[in-house]
Amino acid sequence: MRILIVEDDERVAAPLAAYLHQAGYTTVRAADGASALEALGPDTEAVLLDLGLPDMDGLDVCRRIRGLSDVPIIVATARSHVDERIRGLHAGADDFLVKPYDVRELVARIEAVTRRTRGRLDDGEALPGVTVDGVHIDVRARSVTADGAPVELTPKEFDILAVLARYPGVVVPRDRIIREVWGTDWSGFSRSLEVHVGSIRRKLDRQSLVATVRGVGYRLTGG
Repeated sequence: MRILIVEDDERVAAPLAAYLHQAGYTTVRAADGASALEALGPDTEAVLLDLGLPDMDGLDVCRRIRGLSDVPIIVATARSHVDERIRGLHAGADDFLVKPYDVRELVARIEAVTRRTRGRLDDGEALPGVTVDGVHIDVRARSVTADGAPVELTPKEFDILAVLARYPGVVVPRDRIIREVWGTDWSGFSRSLEVHVGSIRRKLDRQSLVATVRGVGYRLTGG
């Protein structure tokens, strides 16, 4: 996913971009409103917009982006008054975060606002089959084959693999997998997730298919 970060403060933008990169996102930064409008493209999948920009008010940027695209916009600003939030939502923002915020919450909100524009099982949309390293994952039929031979997975094992199959090659955070598969944010399921991933690797006879990205999550990859 490509995220446009509109933030004039390098001390804020740099670590934020680094965290998002670690979580598997691609980012591009714009330090002012004009640059943001220039950087906006058809491959932009979300916008993180600060309101305190040097060349124009962030709300005006929000309105102009909304006039050009239906891309999800999350406003992130130090302006905490409820009237500012209302103005932001009226300007076309999809969500609003007050600084300082927890980057984990930011990632969760990015996932939430982009859910409507991406093929997601929890939106009831059927996804096409995905094939990686000889393993075919048919989400509609809830079936998996390895080199053409069927592989029996438990419901939880399949659900985990299906989450990863939506974004092959992209790191999916642990908390996101837990939230989608177990329906909770409780980190106590982290160990259970590890056990299920180990079982998936054994059953598919491909230890490298589900790669562990330490401290972040898992990635579906061949090789």
